[in-house]
Amino acid sequence: MSDETTFIPRPYAAAEIEAEMGPAAPFDAAERAAVYRAIYTRRDVRNEFLPDDVPQELLMRILDAAHHAPSVGFMQPWNFVVIRDAAVRGAVHEAFLRGMSTEEQMLAPERRGHYRNLKLEGILKAPVNICVTCDRRRHGETGLGRTQQPNTDLLSTACAVQNLWLAARVEGVGVGWVSILQESDLRSILGIPEEIAVVAYLCVGFVERAYRKPELEVKRWASRLPLETLVFADQWGRACTFTKPP
Repeated sequence: MSDETTFIPRPYAAAEIEAEMGPAAPFDAAERAAVYRAIYTRRDVRNEFLPDDVPQELLMRILDAAHHAPSVGFMQPWNFVVIRDAAVRGAVHEAFLRGMSTEEQMLAPERRGHYRNLKLEGILKAPVNICVTCDRRRHGETGLGRTQQPNTDLLSTACAVQNLWLAARVEGVGVGWVSILQESDLRSILGIPEEIAVVAYLCVGFVERAYRKPELEVKRWASRLPLETLVFADQWGRACTFTKPP
């Protein structure tokens, strides 16, 4: 039996669809400011988590925001493995330490000490970890929007991660993305089937303080690229003239 899910659209009338349309007015000034504040103050939290538990109701509110992310063809390919168990988080942490040791050896010798001081994860400190996955079989091989760009399911799942992160920020909950993990380790520890793609491993918990700028920028690891170097006009590489945002 195939694990793929096939959806057969039901007939609908134009009037039925029209009834579902609503206004698309812009947000007012206060609402806009709140949205942009969430975006500009979102941070990748590594070592600032508080031990306080994240209530289930709050966590589900954040996950529901993630579940309302855009997805190509409305495929909704994501799943969320919520990890509270200390032993499971401990096993993931051991896998992280192995990955960190490997990554450190790939760096130039003069950067290794700086790398060790970054404290790149909060697996044990954050009371909740979430592994975000992508079920690439959910709508079969020819899901709407995947025939020409087959990775749109993975990209859609990344949108869910962003929604989760912004909703968490609004709730005063910090999120840290741990990428120094072998996918095979996560499969083994969390029982994730081979056909399911691992997209993100997140540490989630309350924070009391956050950096005003990204931590890696504060700690001189990297800096934000100028927007004008990233926006092109009509053709790749053609400079775009525009007014910088405030």
